[in-house]
Formats: sequence, structure tokens, C-alpha cells
Amino acid sequence: MSTAPPKPTDEAPQSSAPTPKSRGPWAPLRPLVLRLHFYAGVFVAPFLLVAAVTGFLYAGAFQAEKLVYSHELTVTAGESERPISEQVAAARKAYPEGTVTAVRPSPEGDATTRVMLSGVKGVAATHTFAVFVDPYTAEVRGGLEQYGSTGALPLRTWIDEFHRDLHLGENGRLYSEFAASWLWVIAGGGLVLWFSRRRALRKVRGTSGRRRTLGLHGTVGAWTAAGFLFLSATGLTWSQYAGAGIDDLRSSLGGATPSISAAASGGDHAGHDAAGGDGGDGEHGVGLDKVLSAARAEGLGDPVEIVPPADAGSAYVVKQVQRSWPTKQDAVAVDPSTGEVTDVLRFEDYPVLAKLTRWGIDLHTGVLFGLVNQIALMLLALALILLIVWGYRMWWQRGRGNSFGRPIPRGAWAQVPPYVLVPLMAVIAALGYFVPLLGIPLAAFLAMDVVLGEIAHRRGRRTAV
Repeated sequence: MSTAPPKPTDEAPQSSAPTPKSRGPWAPLRPLVLRLHFYAGVFVAPFLLVAAVTGFLYAGAFQAEKLVYSHELTVTAGESERPISEQVAAARKAYPEGTVTAVRPSPEGDATTRVMLSGVKGVAATHTFAVFVDPYTAEVRGGLEQYGSTGALPLRTWIDEFHRDLHLGENGRLYSEFAASWLWVIAGGGLVLWFSRRRALRKVRGTSGRRRTLGLHGTVGAWTAAGFLFLSATGLTWSQYAGAGIDDLRSSLGGATPSISAAASGGDHAGHDAAGGDGGDGEHGVGLDKVLSAARAEGLGDPVEIVPPADAGSAYVVKQVQRSWPTKQDAVAVDPSTGEVTDVLRFEDYPVLAKLTRWGIDLHTGVLFGLVNQIALMLLALALILLIVWGYRMWWQRGRGNSFGRPIPRGAWAQVPPYVLVPLMAVIAALGYFVPLLGIPLAAFLAMDVVLGEIAHRRGRRTAV
């Protein structure tokens, strides 16, 4: 009775000719990388899928926001703008509740001015209430809740928070950090495995079934790996646990983001005393108009944000808020009693690491290069979704039980030369310390694979007996 020949797998090429043994440290490492890629792909992929879908939506939310809130955001351009103080007064008349915390004058001819209020009933403490004012007529166009330095309105805010924490608060942030911690491992491992395969086994044309799925998975993964590595690295910079370690490391290397001194020059007429208080309208001492003029004289072009003094001993801070290319992040402090500039901070003077962090975050969030940036992020998210679907399809085509039934060959670690094994273990330990949501699950993955290997080994002994 004849039996059908076994089907080819990832580990065995279709040819029956003997495969020459690999030499060097890679031979025992490849099974480890393969199994790690498999385990991470199966168990981390659901988290990555949520991050990819919500990231896709977030990248598209910038353009959707312009359409949904066009009435609040745009106006018909006029001949001359009203003074900022008059625009703020109109906003306060329409919305007297709360306190003015910042003002963003109209940055373009057809854009409204934003007056941000804190302490408004029904608005989250981490958000502000933005009042939109026509700069030419001082007509109030409406008010909306706003979040973050990019001025996200309700639609984009909801998607942003869904992407970041699934609307579960601080505990929900663990999901996104877990996904970011493992994305670079999966992408890097897949890239190494793909290029370690023989060229003939990478082809997509003329193949079918699992071989075709593997070809599509590997080809798209190889082309997009650099983008995934970038998203993982930048996503970790503001994560809950790894982000704190990254901030400490950056500060120790002298790469912390500098801040401007908001202290007033002092004297008997500093801060609120110069105007007898502001009544919550942001007007201190010389007022918003003169403060904006002083900032313009220092070269701060649009878009800018004016932040009123926090207390009697503080100055106004006027800062540029353009995070698209070219980045404009200069800032000045203006004494409320004299209107004189007391401190200047230029983006060109930022440490290199601080600049790279700023650009990395802005590229990750889709603002650095505008629409082109957002389209690129949407394509990356779509590619990740396809890779996850193809990955599960390969698992299904091979047979789920067989995949878990092929443990790492026993003794693989022992076969790795010490000059490779020792640095490798040191790197893994360091990563586990600085990126705990990578280190802890990685230890669990390895322990599970050892257990599966032992079970398979004992079954094999019983079968032999």
C-alpha cells in the first residue's frame, strides 16, 4: 500500500535533494527566531490588528475633521482682522464660563481664531473648550471640546483615545504599549527569516496554496518592515513604562526638550498686579495685542499660541505651534507689565535628540508632512492588517495542531557559540528591563516552548516504546 509524500513546509523545501547544513551561529538561532515569530504572530497579532485598524482611522481623521467641522474652522477671508483682544472678548461674551488658558490667532486667511477655555462644565480636565471666532468680524462660529497640542476636535479625539487606550483609561494603554513593544520584534524576525530563505522559495508567481500566501506575506513584510520598526520605536517614546525609561535615557544623554523661562522680570507691577487681575479673559498688564506684537518682532510667524501668565510672577508665553515641515517651535516670554521679551527659545537650539524626538512623534502621528504623511500611515496600517490575515491563513493552511506540535529542537541554545549566546542574553535582559511588556511575555513564550518541547519529547519516547 503506497502512501502520499509529505507536503512541503516552511522548514523543508520542495526538492528531495539534501539541503547543505548551515554553518555558523545562525544555524541554531534560526529555529528560535522562527518559533518566536510564530508565537508572537499568533498571540500578539490581535493587539496589532486593533492598533492597525484604529491607526488607519486616526490617519484619515485629519481630513475628515476638516469636513465635519468646516463651519467652525473656516471663514470667508476679509480685508483686515480685528484685534486679538476684541476677538477674545467676543468669545468670552458668548461663553463666559471658565478661564482663558490659550489663544491661537487665525493662522491663515480663511481660518478662525481659537480661544481655549479651561474649567468649563462637562469638559474633561485634560481637555479644553475651544471657541472659534471669525477674525474679520469677531463673530463667534461655535465652540467644541479640544484635546492635545495639535488641537484635535471631538471626532479625532475619540479615535485618538481609542487608538491609545481603547477608552479604558490608563490600564487601556497597556494594550498599545504591548503592541508597540512587539511590532519591531515581529517585523525584524520576519525580515531575517525571509532573507535567510533561498531565493527560489521567495517567489510568488507560479505558486499556490500555502506557498503563495507565504510569498505574499514575506514580500509585503519585507517592503514595509522599516516602517513598522519606525512606528514601534516612536510609539514607545510616549508609552507608559518603556516611555519613562526612554525619557530618562534621553535626559541622561543631554537630549531633553528645553523649556522657556516664564518668570516675569519682577518689580512692583508684575503679572496680575499690573492690571488688577484678568477676570478669566487672559488680559494681563499690557494685554494680548501688545504681547503678540512683541512676539512678531522676534520673528514668530503664524501659527502661534499665546498662553496668559499662570500667576502674578509669571510672563506671557508665545510659542509657534507648527509641527508640519518645516517645523516651527520657537517661543518667547513677554513681561505683562512692560511688554518686553524676557526670554527666547529657538527650535534650532534644541539638542539633536530633542529634535529627533519631535520629528519622530510628528511623523508617527501624521502631521510632519501633512496629507502625504497621513496616506503613508494608512498604507502601512493596511499592510499590517493584510500581513496579520495572511499569517493566520498560513497557520490554517498548515494545520493549527501541527504548528504547535513542532517545538524548538532541543539543545538549540547549547549549540549557539558562547561569543554569540552571552551578548544575546545580555541584550534580551536589557530589553526586558527597559521594555517590560516585551521582556515579560518573551520569558513566558520561551517557557511555554520549553514545556511544549518536553511534552513532545515524552510522547515520542512513549510511542517508541
